[in-house]
Amino acid sequence: MSGRSQPTDQTTETARLARAVVYLRVSTKDQAERGGEAEGFSIPAQREACGRKAKSLDAVVVEEFIDAGESAKTAHRPELQRMLKYVAENDVRYVIVHKVDRLARNRLDDALINMEIGKAGATLVSCTENIDETPSGALMHGIMSSIAEFYSRNLANEVIKGSVEKAKKGGTIGRAPTGYLNVRKYENGVETRTVEIDHERGPLMAWAFEAYATGQWTLRRLLDELTERGLTSPPTRRTPAKPLVVSNFHRLMRHPYYKGIVRYKGVEYEGKHQPLVTAATWQRVQEVLDAQGNAGEKHREHPHYLKGTVYCGTCGSRLIVSKNKGRRGKVYEYFVCIGRQKKSNTCLQKAVLIDLVEAKVEDHYQDVQPSAELMQRIRSVLLAELAEGRAFAAKEREAQSRRIRKLEDERSKLLDGYYAGAIPVDLMKREQTRITSELNHANERLDAMSAEFDVVEANLEQAVTLAANWHDAYLRATATERRLLNQAIFEKLYVDEQGEIVHEYAEPFDLLLSEPMVSSVIEKLDAAELTPEQSDAIDQAWAHLSALWAAEEAARQVRAAAWGDQIRVNERTPGNLAVVGGSNMTLMVGDEGLEPPTNAM
Repeated sequence: MSGRSQPTDQTTETARLARAVVYLRVSTKDQAERGGEAEGFSIPAQREACGRKAKSLDAVVVEEFIDAGESAKTAHRPELQRMLKYVAENDVRYVIVHKVDRLARNRLDDALINMEIGKAGATLVSCTENIDETPSGALMHGIMSSIAEFYSRNLANEVIKGSVEKAKKGGTIGRAPTGYLNVRKYENGVETRTVEIDHERGPLMAWAFEAYATGQWTLRRLLDELTERGLTSPPTRRTPAKPLVVSNFHRLMRHPYYKGIVRYKGVEYEGKHQPLVTAATWQRVQEVLDAQGNAGEKHREHPHYLKGTVYCGTCGSRLIVSKNKGRRGKVYEYFVCIGRQKKSNTCLQKAVLIDLVEAKVEDHYQDVQPSAELMQRIRSVLLAELAEGRAFAAKEREAQSRRIRKLEDERSKLLDGYYAGAIPVDLMKREQTRITSELNHANERLDAMSAEFDVVEANLEQAVTLAANWHDAYLRATATERRLLNQAIFEKLYVDEQGEIVHEYAEPFDLLLSEPMVSSVIEKLDAAELTPEQSDAIDQAWAHLSALWAAEEAARQVRAAAWGDQIRVNERTPGNLAVVGGSNMTLMVGDEGLEPPTNAM
């Protein structure tokens, strides 16, 4: 008798049976955990039905794949992809699902998944639907796949429709932001869901808006202070409370929910929840965020409303604040070139008193005050061009919409042909690739043609109104308001060591007051329609702007020459840029010390 062990009857029986794998799926985490069970109720029911189906096929289940809480809108599900790989690499006869819609809910994914299963030599089997490789089975498969796609699309539409209706009535869609709590209440046995202010986090978020609106805080400093005061994210069943991060805090400060507005699908509705801040305070915060974001300003020890706007007139580096104590204990504030201070270039520009720069910026606003007559002419020309753009965009949108409808119809017919067996797999894949590529291109064109002309026109009107008398507005403004005006009008203000200013406009003034724009507007004017006063005003505006453009060009050449010298120094003394650089205070203020020179000195 051989020493080799004989296989048991059970092992022999298992080896005789066909090999099968089971794929189980539920759409949401709530379904996966319903009833407090580890797998909810649906997955065990699917498993039991798939087991019975395997027995009826004389098959043994060798592997199980479960996607718990994964939507079937996409085929990029971890367990589905693992299952397809397993089937491709192992000897598997059947892939068993409870229903076809567990596998896919659109016909394209269904076709591609079935192609992968068929390529591996396996057969898809449904516990509840009569699908097989016969013509009638293929027809049934196609019908059930179409039904699943219809159900998915219709369900999504119904959910969106219900959410839109809820938002219109002021309801909160999804989880309320930090500072609020989603609350369930029961009245007379009826559950109602509402939102209430979080008594711990709500007051902190309200204070955050009030504080940031002053313009005296950066986001990081403000968040550090709030964290010290106890602000955290609200805990959930899966995640504990934890401090906020700057990126999340920035999104919260942009959220209109805090002023009482519900935003859904890009549309804003009046909310039923209690606002934490007034609309005016919220808008003020947005302006400060825009100003500090445009300036690229970070937390520094010496705040000033010109920081982030003023740059070195010699090398173009940022100017920073330097506070220095004089012989009699008085503190003097200077703007210092950061390129020179950090010895990153060969800039020799001396420090400039901040008081002098403030006065020079006030004067510069008067120097660059645009002509009201010219601004109105520019406005008229641009409004006419916007009207032409609207007409062109409307035609283009219609053309691209027709193209998208045609491509979607082609894709639908292609899948129908594939399910009917009239189109081979390789042709279907090529055509799918072509249609997808053309659809992407058409949608990109449609998005590009969907410009918000009303917004553009409103911005143009705001720019013309702002330019009407910005010198007087700047003189009357507070420090915070001056920061906002500077960032709205100028990209950069270049300051030389005498305090003289040359500017670069920010959008849209870099376009409205550029030489090409002004030249184009003046060329379109009919001299016969202008009064002598209007003609004189436009001539003066042209002469004034020409002088400014010449000054800007000369300043650019100075900065370009400075960087040219920098390159030549690098070539002569590689790795040693400190030969003429540095922020030596003797060079910056002279031998008389740190106080400004006086007659007595």
